[in-house]
Amino acid sequence: MRTLMAALGNAECKFTSVLVAGTNGKGSTSSTLASILARAGYRTGLYTSPHLSSVNERIQVDGSTIGDDDFAALFFHVDEIASTLLRDGRLPAAPSFFETITAMGFLYFASRKVHTAVVEVGMGGRLDATNIVEPVVSVITDISLDHTEWLGSTVAQIAREKAGILRRDGVMITLPQHPEANQALGEVAASLQVRGVNAASYVPVHNHPEQYKRNRYPLSVMGELIGIDSPLAGAHQQRNLALAIATAVELRNNHGYNITPIDIQAGIRDTVWPARLELIAGSENRADVLLDVGHNPAGAWALRAAVSQLDQAQDQAQDEGQPLTLVFGCLKDKPVAELAQILFPLFGHVVVTPVDSPRSASIDDLLAAARTTGSAVEAASGAVNAIERALRITPAHGLVVVTGSVYLVGQVRPLLMASRPAPTEPLEV
Repeated sequence: MRTLMAALGNAECKFTSVLVAGTNGKGSTSSTLASILARAGYRTGLYTSPHLSSVNERIQVDGSTIGDDDFAALFFHVDEIASTLLRDGRLPAAPSFFETITAMGFLYFASRKVHTAVVEVGMGGRLDATNIVEPVVSVITDISLDHTEWLGSTVAQIAREKAGILRRDGVMITLPQHPEANQALGEVAASLQVRGVNAASYVPVHNHPEQYKRNRYPLSVMGELIGIDSPLAGAHQQRNLALAIATAVELRNNHGYNITPIDIQAGIRDTVWPARLELIAGSENRADVLLDVGHNPAGAWALRAAVSQLDQAQDQAQDEGQPLTLVFGCLKDKPVAELAQILFPLFGHVVVTPVDSPRSASIDDLLAAARTTGSAVEAASGAVNAIERALRITPAHGLVVVTGSVYLVGQVRPLLMASRPAPTEPLEV
């Protein structure tokens, strides 16, 4: 990656960067921080992965995705340079898809004269293609088991890989979390004389948002009381919001940024980061659909907490209950059986489907995992058939939940968005 970027003029050195690693929440944290910076008047790049519906989504400036013409031009430029390096023996292999897109993102940010780029790490940190930037601040979100075949089999091993984004005498912003992660991050930070910033003061106390609703609560930031109003739903998002706020405050206090509490408030309110507990309203004849891209056990537990909260509210109201249907598909390298144990028992009916990827878990594996939970399950041949089947068997007052893979959610979301009824008033999600 360094060889490739050197041949491309070291575009990654032409803007300030904030690097965000972690297992869950790094995309939400990154998008919120980028929105705050843009609201404060800084031209801001945002690099994320994977994408939902279009690969262009991975590269954004001030909330706008890269256009097709720019994307194509940059792709062919990077490919041409890489081919020359490969032919000359300066690269041992052609860049991967992710390495190519990362190089394109950095070139685009430089060409657009971005002031600050918020860069989400793809996987791990230490060896990730994004880690060639020199971040002014490193942010580490919650760490749990995922990509164990690459990053290690324990939380401590994975945390050390994530800590690879830290720099000597740099700054790490994080939150207290799993004890093994805390210890590993602390040891690496101490060895590099990194200054740690604890974002805990920006996590609200005893605030429990309604399921699928915006996170709304008062918060003291830089000595001023502001109203947090985030479109990102779920109590777990409060930790990601805290990390974004703490990073903005760090940039203001120690790195010369002019960011006000009102910028933070407005940036959080205007954040766009779909398919995270995103509710798409149905109609008189069609159930609501909840989309969530959780694809590992920690993400599944967060979704379970939201769905369980809904069940508890209905029990307290002595309601007849809301019929729940799950549409689920995931990649074969995910812990299918564990994800099934976490989620499937909450649903009256489960529809499993392969996702649009050569790495998809098979129907047989999905059905086998479902049967261990005792859930009523059936299989569909693809995402479109699965969502159509789920909507047919779920009454209009019910709820269909789609989760398990970004690929699955990304395939069904455009269809649902195109067919949803126009709201008569702003829809709160």
